[in-house]
Amino acid sequence: MAIEAALTGHLVFSTLHTNDAAGAFPRLLEMGLEPFLVSTAIKGVLAQRLVRRICKYCKEPVEISQAMRGELHLSPEKQFYHGRGCEKCDGSGYKGRCGIYEFLVPNETVRNLIIKRSSGDVIKRAAMKECGMITLRMDGIQKALDGHTTLEQAVGASAADD
Repeated sequence: MAIEAALTGHLVFSTLHTNDAAGAFPRLLEMGLEPFLVSTAIKGVLAQRLVRRICKYCKEPVEISQAMRGELHLSPEKQFYHGRGCEKCDGSGYKGRCGIYEFLVPNETVRNLIIKRSSGDVIKRAAMKECGMITLRMDGIQKALDGHTTLEQAVGASAADD
């Protein structure tokens, strides 16, 4: 029903359980939808995760191990933060949550991959290369650099294959 409504011009929002935005297309095909309908009807897919927000009252710079920097390809001058723990955050170093996001807007290449029933990984690589898609991991690392969350929270909430 949602695909039919979208094809007739209605704006449809729905939720779907997948690991990332690109995984929505194979998931819809697994549900029995025709590839040409999915490729035509879907105008965008948003993946989101909540991560713990660093307490603003006890936020301080933190050193990241060379192993972690190497694994994530992070240069030494990039500064990250954590909360040391205080009264305001009950000693946890965190207060509240913030989101990390991945938004995939399919172009012609992605639509063709959907029609070919390509895997989510293939679709994701194409979206990153041709659509400039920012992945959950990339957005999480940027939020960690901006001091909103820790690098550990960002990495833990994002898929490992980015």
